[in-house]
Amino acid sequence: MRFWGFPRYVSKAEKQAKAAKKLEQLKKKRDVKPIILQGSAIARTWWGKSWNQNLERYADYSNRIGRGRSYVRHGAVLDLQISGGEIKALVQGSRSKPYEILIKIQKISKNSWQQISSSCSGMLDSVSELLAGDFPKELGELFLQRDAGLFPAPKDIAFECSCPDWASMCKHVAATLYGVGARLDEDATLFFTLRGVDTAELISRTVSSKAENLLEKASKRSSRIINDADLSALFGIELIHTTMSAAGNGDKAPAKKAVQIKNTKRQGKAKENSGAVKKRKRSIDKEKSKLPAKTEKKKHAPQSMEKGRRVR
Repeated sequence: MRFWGFPRYVSKAEKQAKAAKKLEQLKKKRDVKPIILQGSAIARTWWGKSWNQNLERYADYSNRIGRGRSYVRHGAVLDLQISGGEIKALVQGSRSKPYEILIKIQKISKNSWQQISSSCSGMLDSVSELLAGDFPKELGELFLQRDAGLFPAPKDIAFECSCPDWASMCKHVAATLYGVGARLDEDATLFFTLRGVDTAELISRTVSSKAENLLEKASKRSSRIINDADLSALFGIELIHTTMSAAGNGDKAPAKKAVQIKNTKRQGKAKENSGAVKKRKRSIDKEKSKLPAKTEKKKHAPQSMEKGRRVR
């Protein structure tokens, strides 16, 4: 019923009841995936919030995207299916039959994907971290980069709706786009499916790049390490490389390298020092040999005197 040309006001409770009734009817006929919010927030995870943030920052959408928030909140998105480059949805409107929405999103180009992958070098360790949004802030800014990140720009999005609204973006399309943000809370892999990229490929590239960097650093000889030739020249020593093999129980153990240091300059001095030590030792022994003789005389003197006294 209309009043003075305006449609009758329908409360939120009435809209929710109408959507819930239609959803039960659809469940009996087909497999549907409705958008059901947990609380007032449309999105809670990094991917869901970033999806909505990306839509709201464009002037083409900022004035119209908000029309779909109330539809999402009262459960009007009865079905939302995401596949490669395509979104299909059923949204309950003022009519008894839900409106059909089709949104097509261009996939990320190979050049853009390669640039993003190379920029992620060493910043991702696993798919779980990527999907959970558990990565450095710099990486999140890279993904959200306007017109060059992972998220689509208005020029990458085309949509149509079966409703009679001739607006470039009706509230049913807006509700569907917001519904995508809520769906990403449940399964973030759908974002990469939609954009036509593989998460495993992204992780493998970043991990392999990290491994290559580590190997490259390990292969470079540190300036603090002196090679054999420099060491010999600096200290006047000759390095002789030998091999030692472990034996036991007849098993062949891998050969291990050992280094014997042969002192070439101090070898002669060591011989001279050993001769001097021996000579000094002989002189000390001679002095010691004289001491017991003097001691014996002193000890025997009292005995002779005692004998003299006894004789008397």
